[in-house]
Amino acid sequence: MRKIIYYVATSIDGYIMGADENMGSFVGTGNGVEKYLADLQKFDTVIMGRKTYEFGYKYGVVPGQPAYPHMQHYIFSNTLKFENPHEKVIVKKPDLDFIKQLKKENGTDIYLCGGGIFAGWLLDNGLIDILKIKLNPLVLGSGVRLFGNSVREYKSELMRSEIFDGGLQMMEYTLQYY
Repeated sequence: MRKIIYYVATSIDGYIMGADENMGSFVGTGNGVEKYLADLQKFDTVIMGRKTYEFGYKYGVVPGQPAYPHMQHYIFSNTLKFENPHEKVIVKKPDLDFIKQLKKENGTDIYLCGGGIFAGWLLDNGLIDILKIKLNPLVLGSGVRLFGNSVREYKSELMRSEIFDGGLQMMEYTLQYY
């Protein structure tokens, strides 16, 4: 069965984005960023919420086009619509059964891209299997939390940890739900 991997940058205080969508303080270059970009090439499927997809517009993503050209995209939203979306971009209403079925299909593990609210919903429903954190050496104080407003408790087991340029640390955990 495919695993959902939440591979995300975060501050020490648990924010994936600062206030006013500020990400300028995150480590943006070096061997840790190179590893992350190389790791993304291993995925054939990405899932995300509407806000994460639309955030990509600031970085050149064209509405209805894939943010990661080599991946099949599933964007979960009740409101997002495109006139002529690319064949690799599918908008779905939030549907736990669809996500469970997606995990059963053939392919690589599934990349969960960004989105505290969407990630929190998946966490609340026990669907995130692995958490890969790119821990940045900074405190943001406010912004978008790693798991949005989720209050779900879980245990995790550290599988590996590496230190990279700029003080960036990458840690990989398996999640164990109660």
